Amino acid sequence: MSVQTVPDMQKAAVILKLLGDKTRLTMVKLLENQTCCVCEFVEIFQMSQPSISQHLRKLRDAGLIREERRSQWIFYSLNNDSEWYPFVTSILENLPSQEEKLKELEKKGTRITCC
Repeated sequence: MSVQTVPDMQKAAVILKLLGDKTRLTMVKLLENQTCCVCEFVEIFQMSQPSISQHLRKLRDAGLIREERRSQWIFYSLNNDSEWYPFVTSILENLPSQEEKLKELEKKGTRITCC
């Protein structure tokens, strides 16, 4: 039987503060089941690339997401190796799907425009 680690309250507060931002929370929810690149988030949120990159950096620095370089592009995914993965997924499972945002990109032909 495995013992589940109880999150440290201070670290949990930091994670919750990060996820308290609607853009970051939506990003993490989108990454729950697939990878996305910066250009897709720019299109979805109608924000500048530097703003999107700043949000992603905060999530990556906290260990919530990981990045993978493919050629000149960087793709992001939920970090299922993170100690916070069970905590984060327990939050995500109670949130509405954001899949329609990606389906809208596909309809417009702008899904993964960088590749």
